[in-house]
Amino acid sequence: MKLMKRKHAPLHLSDITIIEDHKLRKAITAAALGNAIEWFDFGVYGFLATILGRVFFPDVAPGLQTIAALATFSVPFLIRPLGGVVFGVLGDRYGRQKILAVTIIIMSISTFCIGLIPEYATIGLWAPLLLLIAKLAQGFSVGGEYSGAAIFVAEYSPDRKRGFMGSWLDFGSIIGFVLGAGLVIFISSTMTEANYQNWGWRVPFFLALPLGIVGLYLRHELEETPAFQKHVDNLVGEDKETIKDPPNVSYRQVLTQFWKSLLVCVGIVIATNVTYYMLLTYMPSYLTHSLNYTEDHGLLIIIAIMVGMLFVQPFIGLMSDKVGRRPFVIAGSIGLLFLSYPAFTLIQSNSIGYIFLGLLVIAILLNCFTGVMASTLPAIFPTSVRYSALAISFNISVIVAGLTPTIAAWLVESTHNLYMPAYYLMVVAAIGLWTGLKMPETANKPLHGGMPVASSRSEAKEILEDHFETIEQKVDEIDEKISELESTRQTLVDQHPKLD
Repeated sequence: MKLMKRKHAPLHLSDITIIEDHKLRKAITAAALGNAIEWFDFGVYGFLATILGRVFFPDVAPGLQTIAALATFSVPFLIRPLGGVVFGVLGDRYGRQKILAVTIIIMSISTFCIGLIPEYATIGLWAPLLLLIAKLAQGFSVGGEYSGAAIFVAEYSPDRKRGFMGSWLDFGSIIGFVLGAGLVIFISSTMTEANYQNWGWRVPFFLALPLGIVGLYLRHELEETPAFQKHVDNLVGEDKETIKDPPNVSYRQVLTQFWKSLLVCVGIVIATNVTYYMLLTYMPSYLTHSLNYTEDHGLLIIIAIMVGMLFVQPFIGLMSDKVGRRPFVIAGSIGLLFLSYPAFTLIQSNSIGYIFLGLLVIAILLNCFTGVMASTLPAIFPTSVRYSALAISFNISVIVAGLTPTIAAWLVESTHNLYMPAYYLMVVAAIGLWTGLKMPETANKPLHGGMPVASSRSEAKEILEDHFETIEQKVDEIDEKISELESTRQTLVDQHPKLD
């Protein structure tokens, strides 16, 4: 009841949260590093799919080895919704910071364990089974990782800079891919083929543990987000001893009240992550297995593409704070719809320059999604259910996206049509376009149900002035409508003999 009354109370300067720059930088660094570790593993696994197929699935044909390795990559996505349920509920009950510390521990340890698994020739079927268990543990932790990190950054970011700040989260993803790919190439080029096949491929997985320790330290040092802390303070009031248990989350409430936001989230995640996995996980195998490039050759091209994405990513986030998030989702979707086929024509040209250009087209279109996703999704749910709603819808959507490498490899293998990945992207583009047209614009606005956030006192004053100006405009519009209605009413009254 207290919140309902506060909703219509006047907005004062003291109601606007001011985030100090050093706290914001710490929050973004800690969140992005965890995301980098997640995608470091995904990148390494995708880049090593061919050799992992030989190590863990040696008794099948080469083409099926790659499919089997990518299937092991995709299966953990089935458990991500469970991780989303668990960590989403815990995140809305106990806070974002604690859950992010837990997810990075599970993620780094499970990635490290992949490097410890003996090959199939040593322990037989236990090898792929242990690999699957490690990937399932990763899937469970990642179920709460990206959603929590995106929420953490969004709840720390000033309203006018949320797009730019949020874009650094997926900047961390790309860094993880670049680091993983660079390590694979460095290791494969500095040791003999025999050593690389026997143990060299394990080294990138081992590095996840020290990275995880650094990430855990950074996240442990963070304070809880101001938005969540204010939410808890509003619930408990001044006498904090009166509430012993944190608030519960009702999934029925989430589904019935926020189903439109859930659909928007699903659409954005599918469009973004299908493109993501197609370009950065499947394409190395596509270049190697389907187009007969050497592993190092294909990886070098992908690395160059990812380095280019690093420059585009924050620029799109910055521009989305000026022109909005929707234009980029719509533009990326239209681009995928009409440019996927030409891009794959260039990729199949046998010319390095054209291959690079084709991949670059897809990469820039991907930037249109990744540049705004982390700032858009948290903004469409209220604080009380933000983690739960985002984690569930995000991870259910990722089941579809996570199957992309396996489905793409199977389609190419079964049809012998090298354009099947392009058709796949075109179908996804239609989903993205529908989402872009239906989604609300969240740029330069407070998070759903929240109070404004600024980066300085002077910016807070500007926000307050803009707020009052907006109210004045709305009041003027209402007055105009009232005048029009009164004029219409009087005209009707004049036409009736018994009305005064």
